[in-house]
Amino acid sequence: MSIKNSDKDNTQDTRRRESVADSVEIGEVFMISVAAELSGMHAQTLRTYDRMGLVTPMRTTGGGRRYSRRDVVMLRKIQRLSQDDGVNLAGIKAIIELTEENEVLRAEMSALQAENQKLRDHLDRGGNRSRGEIVHVPRSTAVVMWEPRRPRRKPQH
Repeated sequence: MSIKNSDKDNTQDTRRRESVADSVEIGEVFMISVAAELSGMHAQTLRTYDRMGLVTPMRTTGGGRRYSRRDVVMLRKIQRLSQDDGVNLAGIKAIIELTEENEVLRAEMSALQAENQKLRDHLDRGGNRSRGEIVHVPRSTAVVMWEPRRPRRKPQH
């Protein structure tokens, strides 16, 4: 038995595939029913979590939800926090937001530490050595560059 799709259906199918194909770097994506089964939850629970902003799946052009492996892992974490640890959904949302912020800050810190080390290495190799010091002159808005005098050469006899 063969089933023919209309041109309209083919166009929608193509758009869905393109939308999902745009997310290939994320890896596999799952329809809500599969994600619900993988996470051990009801599909309606996943819809509720989406509305609350706990897990925001990708969308097809037709509006269908597509969950990544990362989303499924997050759903399992939410379930564990809720059922095992007794955390309410508002608390879970705060935990997720703070965890994501922490990850961003750690990445920034790591990048800044690498840049700092690069600058220290550059200075250790003698880059941009200053010959003087910058000192603040009291009761003035001026900043003065001071250079120590070079030792005087002793006259040769």
